[in-house]
Amino acid sequence: MDILRKPSWLRSSKIGARKTRELTKYLRAHNLHTVCESARCPNRGECFERGTATFMILGDICTRNCTFCAVNKDISKIRQPDPAEPENIALLVKDLKLKHVVITTVTRDDLEDGGVGQFVQVIAEIKKSGNKDTSIEVLISDLKGDLRQLKKIISAGPDVLNHNVETIKRLYPQVRPKADFERSLEILKKAKEIDGKLVTKSGFMVGLGEKTEEIISLMQILRQADVDLITIGQYMAPSLQHYPVMEYIHPQVFDYYKSEGEKMGFKLVESAPLVRSSYHAEKVRKFLKKG
Repeated sequence: MDILRKPSWLRSSKIGARKTRELTKYLRAHNLHTVCESARCPNRGECFERGTATFMILGDICTRNCTFCAVNKDISKIRQPDPAEPENIALLVKDLKLKHVVITTVTRDDLEDGGVGQFVQVIAEIKKSGNKDTSIEVLISDLKGDLRQLKKIISAGPDVLNHNVETIKRLYPQVRPKADFERSLEILKKAKEIDGKLVTKSGFMVGLGEKTEEIISLMQILRQADVDLITIGQYMAPSLQHYPVMEYIHPQVFDYYKSEGEKMGFKLVESAPLVRSSYHAEKVRKFLKKG
């Protein structure tokens, strides 16, 4: 298959170089990880500069084999949760005066609770450290469909619960072979049933071979699940060994998806080539304040 040339609109911002250096130094000193780095996000400098960061807890090795993802999958090197991680993250959030923090994780199917205990501790430490004005978003795995663990996370009191469906159902066997579309959808549905005031969020990529009507259908399905916010971005293969980019979607198509999503009733639709799951995540704060 021919490798597609990246179009001119896929140029990331250079904003935030100083803040990136500051944060990276702290991360290294305390053995912390951000998905911004592990997933090679093109917007990390911009987000750091705006006071937003996405911390990846439970290490940097994933037990799933998604073909689109750059995160390390060498499970022979996987480690037990770091007991110091929750407090270290809370201290960093406080020191850098972060306004909005996103806590995500590699998928840890090897742990009995899927890593939920660590999520709960991180949320508790951030709240305990006096970061009262810091909103907390959790970006979780599908927890293998375990609703008991989902309830534990929600009971910890995050402001936003995010779970990404990543792509349309038809492409799951090629893109997310160990995941299940209906299971992911159920997590989002049940989250809202457990706590009707909880802000829910999901995201997906385009350019993997889907059709426009399939994206519109996916958006409708998410809205029917009472998802409040969605993010839509261009898939960019991390390497030649990953799932290939089938198409670079024009910015006008992203604008169309944004317009259609707003008509469907989503509170916020972030749709552009460089959008990633946590891009402009702090915008959710205006909905939290209203609530």
